[in-house]
Amino acid sequence: MFGGPRLDRIDLKILTQLQQSGRVTNVELADAVGLSPSPCLTRVKRLEKAGYITGYGAHINLHKLGEYLTVFTEVTLTEHRAGDFSRFEARIRKLDEIVECHLVSGGYDYLLKFVTRGVGHYQSIIEGMLEGGYGIEKYFSYIVIKSPFIKYHYPIQNLFGEDR
Repeated sequence: MFGGPRLDRIDLKILTQLQQSGRVTNVELADAVGLSPSPCLTRVKRLEKAGYITGYGAHINLHKLGEYLTVFTEVTLTEHRAGDFSRFEARIRKLDEIVECHLVSGGYDYLLKFVTRGVGHYQSIIEGMLEGGYGIEKYFSYIVIKSPFIKYHYPIQNLFGEDR
């Protein structure tokens, strides 16, 4: 799980800066982390190659596009063998409306995050999953009324910095 080169404080600063602004130029990034551009670019390439940086993308404001619904769903599987979990994960990975999947401990097996056009759309997906042999014993749905904030970055310095 912890593969790749050991990261120092400058690597952590690079990761922090890139997750906040993936479109930052190498010159701006180098300045922000206290390096000259060439060594900074070398470090970024090393972090990409080692798998610490998995991609770059845009954050989309879905509200600008129209109405949508976010639903968190607790799912409990009927059976609990390793193959049952693998099959479930493989099947739901193909559903575009499921944007997050977490295997959790506690009173249920998975926490899923759906983004759909509305309640009817969500219900049709769930019904398809129940009828489609996904191995679901029960589920509970939580419709999001409001999301006061969503963070798209991790507190890298707090988690992995020298002060931990």
